[in-house]
Amino acid sequence: MNVIAPSRIGVDDIARLRADFPILSQTVRGKPLVFLDSAASAQKPRVVIDAMVGAMETQYANIHRGAHWMSERTTEAYEATRDSVARLLNAGSRNEIVFTRNSTEAINLVAHSYGRGVMKPGEAVVISEMEHHSNIVPWQMLRDAHGIELRVAAVTDAGELDMASLEALLQDGRVGLVAVTHMSNVLGTYTPAEGIVALAHAHGAKVLFDGSQAVVHRRIDVQALGADFYVFTGHKLYGPTGIGALWARPELLEAMPPWMGGGDMISSVTFEKTTWARVPHKFEAGTPAILEGIGLDAAIHYIEAVGYDSISAHEAVLTEHAIARLSAIEGLRIIGRAQDRGGVISFTLDGAHAHDVATLADRSGIALRAGHHCAEPLMRRMGVDSTARASFGLYTTIEEIDFLADTLDRVRAFFV
Repeated sequence: MNVIAPSRIGVDDIARLRADFPILSQTVRGKPLVFLDSAASAQKPRVVIDAMVGAMETQYANIHRGAHWMSERTTEAYEATRDSVARLLNAGSRNEIVFTRNSTEAINLVAHSYGRGVMKPGEAVVISEMEHHSNIVPWQMLRDAHGIELRVAAVTDAGELDMASLEALLQDGRVGLVAVTHMSNVLGTYTPAEGIVALAHAHGAKVLFDGSQAVVHRRIDVQALGADFYVFTGHKLYGPTGIGALWARPELLEAMPPWMGGGDMISSVTFEKTTWARVPHKFEAGTPAILEGIGLDAAIHYIEAVGYDSISAHEAVLTEHAIARLSAIEGLRIIGRAQDRGGVISFTLDGAHAHDVATLADRSGIALRAGHHCAEPLMRRMGVDSTARASFGLYTTIEEIDFLADTLDRVRAFFV
């Protein structure tokens, strides 16, 4: 693994870093791969691949309950990931980390366990217009099954959370939970997390942040944020699919009932009664994603070696350059102009459907995402039915941004 100095990813550094990602050496349709779809799922460095393969080849066994050497070794490797996630988020304790399959499952866990087990019918959950479906649908299900009111905070024309709208929804004191994205997967907008927490707590509400995008681009400190719940998924953080995490305050985890039953989440079982394992294991029923957990640990160590200061500085340069280049293309409209934003840019091109834009870009080896990005309500709010989206990773280069802009110029000419 190539370790990058913790201040800036320079031209020479980015070339060495890209060599850590085997897939980036491929060609697509005879062209060098330009992967600009990291917001959907990021590519994996060699250390993640090797960690998972190595575990399968040398130590694999089921974990927690085995008394033999193989099980003990694999348990240690898997549980080390809990320590790494706690460190990544600056959690107060490893026991505040619950493993899930992804952010979607983590949000559903909170909706089913905290929403049904702690919140009372008649209380409200507030979300925003910029949420991913995974932070909309679970709350709709909670509303329909448990009598929780669902309220929606507005988004401004610039694609920023309307804090006045949020405050108005909190005024009656009936909101039990505010659940919002920390960074939009469509607009790239960072929400003002500390301000949201202060406002919600002043009105007696807890706060959940969907950190699926934010944790990729900047350092997260849940204690400094003052949040109550934070979720993220491993596959966007250069790790494997099938593994994610929920962080929550310990008193909340203690108050929440389990949401799935089975092995490993119990203390004892009789036909008359079952008692639960201690937090966090009471939320982790069944055999977990063992190899994926080991892969996530390797991904976190890799990110820490590169350094969030380097990642954030690099992506700020990329985003500024991309906005300047794309804004100069006739007929191209960037959706959302938030002041605080990360490396995600959604856009439309006059006369061309987003899927056609992505298809033609693919002919040049460029991987874009096209569609509603699992955010249909936000699409309607911004007056579009779909967008093309370019999203950046720590391996993205200025040259790739320039190639994208030149390609989009040719795509525009094709539809004129």
